[in-house]
Amino acid sequence: MRTLASFLMFFAFSIPAYAAPPEAKPIAEVNQSLGKGINFGNALEAPSEGEWGFRIEERYFDDVKQAGFESIRVPVKWSAHAAKTAPFAIEPAFAERVDWVLENATKRGLNVVLNIHHYDELYDAPEQQEERFLALWSQLAKRYADQPGSVVFELLNEPRNPLTPEKWNALFPKALAIVRESNPKRAVIVGPGNWNNIDSLAKLELPDDENLIVTVHYYSPFHFTHQGASWAEGSDKWLGMKWGNDADRAAVRKDLEKAATWGREHNRPIYLGEFGAYSKADMASREKWTTFVRSEAARLGMSWAYWEFGSGFGAFDPSTNQWRRPLKQALVGTK
Repeated sequence: MRTLASFLMFFAFSIPAYAAPPEAKPIAEVNQSLGKGINFGNALEAPSEGEWGFRIEERYFDDVKQAGFESIRVPVKWSAHAAKTAPFAIEPAFAERVDWVLENATKRGLNVVLNIHHYDELYDAPEQQEERFLALWSQLAKRYADQPGSVVFELLNEPRNPLTPEKWNALFPKALAIVRESNPKRAVIVGPGNWNNIDSLAKLELPDDENLIVTVHYYSPFHFTHQGASWAEGSDKWLGMKWGNDADRAAVRKDLEKAATWGREHNRPIYLGEFGAYSKADMASREKWTTFVRSEAARLGMSWAYWEFGSGFGAFDPSTNQWRRPLKQALVGTK
């Protein structure tokens, strides 16, 4: 028989422990605070952490902070760690691992972008997965409602067909509304369809919410940034491609200015949530491309997060526990 004390203890752990909502800053200021960022990619968005050869270690938060970065983006494959049937409960141990990441980032003064990443079932069957997607955000929003304003939610990484831009425009406001029930003023990031492509910004329809940041991703020219990448069909044919002439720079400038213009016209701050060149490209070209994309983003008032910290695109080499100096220089200079 359950005693009164045990019942009260059960009740206490069965409801979210809300603190006062974080004080809201103007959204442009929040975006500016994201500043110079880096993705902790290939870890928590793998089917299980470590499966793709990378695990997050506590020392990495110090490495990032000491290098001069201001934020980390944390891609998370929540769909691999949640039940398939209602109420679609997230595995407690996995959620606690993400809690640990947020705690270590926050206590070092790093801003955090926390997202839903690689939700393949949703991309492929949006109507069938809508209930589960919304249930995930209901759980996440309540769990992290007492996090400081330095923690920003990103609704979904790179929506793509069959989750068309039109279907995405219909779906994401529902997730946003759920987030707003427990996080009325928290900054939330949303991007356009077609893999957060700049050219798809024109199709993005935003609700009347003053606390939204718009994200885009940038990997152009794709044959340069993905040469030799095993998941990109035909990529071995692109090996040896260089980057860095006047035409190359003009193309990047044109693309990023298109995003910045859209942001000004719609009064929305822009977050360049991913950009990077794969390790099979020669380092001199990678350094030039990374330097130019980063400097153009900064010139245009965008915050940004490089893809990524310690894997195939990595600016850091976990095997030596050292930054790859040319990429660190390209991103934050050398301290």
